[in-house]
Amino acid sequence: MSLNVSSSPHIRDQAKSSRIMLDVVIALIPALIASVYIFGLRALLVICLTVGSAVLFEYLCRRVMKRENTISDWSAVVTGLLLAFNLPPSIPLYIPVVGAFIAIVIVKQMFGGLGQNFVNPALTARIILTLSFPAVMTRWTLLSRHIGDLASSDLVSTATPLYLLRSGSTAADLPSYLDLFLGLKGGCIGEVSVLALLIGAAYLMIRKVISGWIPFVYILTVFGFTALMGLDPVYHVLSGGLFIGAFFMATDYVTSPLTVRGKIIFAVGCGLLTSVIRVFGGMTEGVSFSIIFMNILTPHIDRWTIPVSFGGARHAES
Repeated sequence: MSLNVSSSPHIRDQAKSSRIMLDVVIALIPALIASVYIFGLRALLVICLTVGSAVLFEYLCRRVMKRENTISDWSAVVTGLLLAFNLPPSIPLYIPVVGAFIAIVIVKQMFGGLGQNFVNPALTARIILTLSFPAVMTRWTLLSRHIGDLASSDLVSTATPLYLLRSGSTAADLPSYLDLFLGLKGGCIGEVSVLALLIGAAYLMIRKVISGWIPFVYILTVFGFTALMGLDPVYHVLSGGLFIGAFFMATDYVTSPLTVRGKIIFAVGCGLLTSVIRVFGGMTEGVSFSIIFMNILTPHIDRWTIPVSFGGARHAES
């Protein structure tokens, strides 16, 4: 009989990065289908361009850096999909290419590749694009048939529900809860249909790719804060990019805390920041900035919440 002594973890999952990333791609398919129905083929064009650019930039970057190529792990596809889902459907077609370059080359590969980036690549690219091209990044459209014009299927200008809410629009001008849930509203390509995102999120949870701590605490925090401020919490929860951010970006393994306590702190921070930006800030949306800010704090949250190993002791802070 032999006894092997080793440090934890003693039980290891056989899951590989490629399998996890493929599960995320599968989970995003309902939102992709919904986006094509809501915004038309223009949305599909933006998605294909962004994903193709992300994969190409990853391939070229790994070749230039003389590293093993990693396009087969599906992570570039996931980054491209999430970036596309954070863009408006009417975006000029050169901007998704610029965004893919920022996400893959600058944020991901220049920090070492998959598992080394300290912030979410797709969200960072969206923030940079929003600051660099504010006019086109906040130009929202919707297929005219979804706003009562059955004779046309053109994309027409519209406003996001959060903008309408901020501008003091009457209840008659605001989309109904059902429209918000289904996605018949202005917004980014992949964020509008809560139903489609929940289908994908359920798949990830069934497959045990993500846990519910971060997304549910995040959403509940936004609900509670907006209710405390006397606003309509249901409207704030169903509007904007809260669901895609909570389930598909805040849960990123690399940029979120490891422990349950850390995940709760992270999610509460995301929820509070999102709510504060929406209520008091100059922007109507705050999901991207809040997640990136908490990504930066993740190493500190881990240091504060990871328990001491058996037989070890905490070192005094110098």
